[in-house]
Amino acid sequence: MNPRDYLKDIRQLFAAHGDPLTAEGQMAYMRHQFSFYGLKAPVWTALFREFVREHGYPAYGGDLEEVVRRAYEEEHRELHYVALQIIEKTQKNSGADLIQLLEELILTHSWWDTVDWIAKLVGIHFQRFPDQIAPVTERWMASDSFWLQRVAIIYQLRYKDRTDTDRLFRYILQVARSREFFLQKAAGWALRQHAKTDPALVAAFVSRETLPALTVREARKQLEKEGY
Repeated sequence: MNPRDYLKDIRQLFAAHGDPLTAEGQMAYMRHQFSFYGLKAPVWTALFREFVREHGYPAYGGDLEEVVRRAYEEEHRELHYVALQIIEKTQKNSGADLIQLLEELILTHSWWDTVDWIAKLVGIHFQRFPDQIAPVTERWMASDSFWLQRVAIIYQLRYKDRTDTDRLFRYILQVARSREFFLQKAAGWALRQHAKTDPALVAAFVSRETLPALTVREARKQLEKEGY
């Protein structure tokens, strides 16, 4: 099945099962930035899973990139989610050049729901291609995009004791004067998560540095649980 028909069939499947009332709530929650079919996550994932059983996933080096880009050109948010689901389910077969597609998607229809999902995919990618971490994340931090900066801060959320804390702390300090909510929240999230692994280190960092109040509040949620 060619990319155009692959996506057309998914679009028709989702439209047939859509719920306008649910869609209204979803659009309101996302500040009316995107259209929705009205499919909650368990519904669209089940529908797509059945679709994949019959048609499979597009392949890297084949149609995958075109399917993903076409899905991201659609107005309905569930199709953006499908694009990310395709990448996630096939990522073990991807090459080093996947980072270019992930960066493109971070900057397309950007909002926290997709950007944070992509951050998880970036984290997996960097574990497979660690030589890319420094050049890519340094470039993202030097960019004017707070979404790229957010991903550079949170891609290590699942790294636990493999977290490069020097890099994490340096990036957090780099944006410490920013008034951007999504950066302050990202920094706090990253600190809160790493406090589960090394609360003493995070507590010392939070005490030592001047950080936004939101970042500190987020970090302290876990630190207090750890007795700090």
